[in-house]
Amino acid sequence: MPNLIYRWKLRWVTGLLTYSALMSCTCFAYDPLIPNAVKTQTQYLEIVSSQADRVIPVLVSIPNRKSVAPAILFSHGLGGSREAASYLREHWTARGYITIFLQHPGSDSSLWLNVSRLQAGRQLRNAAGRENLELRVTDVTDVLDILSKWNSTPAHPLFGRIDIERVGLSGHSFGARTTQIVIGQKDWLVPDKKDSRIKAAVLFSPSSPRLGSAETAFGSIDIPCLLLTGTRDVVAIGSQTAESRLAVFPALQPGGTYQLVLHKATHSAFTDGVAGRDSPRNPNHHRAIKAITTAFWDAHLQDNARAKGWLNTNEVRNVLEEKDDWQAK
Repeated sequence: MPNLIYRWKLRWVTGLLTYSALMSCTCFAYDPLIPNAVKTQTQYLEIVSSQADRVIPVLVSIPNRKSVAPAILFSHGLGGSREAASYLREHWTARGYITIFLQHPGSDSSLWLNVSRLQAGRQLRNAAGRENLELRVTDVTDVLDILSKWNSTPAHPLFGRIDIERVGLSGHSFGARTTQIVIGQKDWLVPDKKDSRIKAAVLFSPSSPRLGSAETAFGSIDIPCLLLTGTRDVVAIGSQTAESRLAVFPALQPGGTYQLVLHKATHSAFTDGVAGRDSPRNPNHHRAIKAITTAFWDAHLQDNARAKGWLNTNEVRNVLEEKDDWQAK
């Protein structure tokens, strides 16, 4: 069980007026884009890993509600940080979720800060291997372990706030691969790392296996999954192509399994930033991503029947563009 080091930095984020009363009324349509929390509290923490000489920075955001809430963990991509995908963290928290965004030492932003572009590229490529993948998976299990401690410690701000039985995991790129291992992907590099505490998963830019079939790798995953990619979702490091990312969805079991392929979306479409060659960003991409991921969490972490109906009917097309591809099974 990892120990906890507290480093507090509080930031109050003013949001829109609460819509919870409206959302509970059957006369209003389900809308996953409407916030229902007035404020969120953001806390910078560090967790001492179960691995020697390793500390895991996390960024925790808490909705202002006093009720118990599901938690969502997020694993950043190669070269990222706990501040990655802030648009997702802010929206998910505003919808009432406790969010924990992890930073993975050794495959984080330290690889490119204050070094030349050539050196950064070399360090990023070297970091995308088995050792860091194993460490990342351990980071996730360490944070899952600490959730119970937070939830049972009266002095902690999350005392009694976390619904331990309703925890989701998400990640982008290398973070998606991390998530895949934790939810049960069979991988010759990091075998048998499934953690049953994860009840649903969202994969941004998923990866198909380098060896063997996707059916063998993903066929035993038994929790709801949402996959998001784009028709131009490629990156210089690694062997994944826009086509290879599409091999994951058919291999997953039916029942709560979904895939969104955004037309002309690049690898950076799922991040806060935009790579130079990818600009300008399609403004509807983040809108669609926030709506569909929120509906997925609502459906599968909160058993929200209206969210499930929204995902499985033509209502979902209201946030998509004509050439975006949506599938559910």
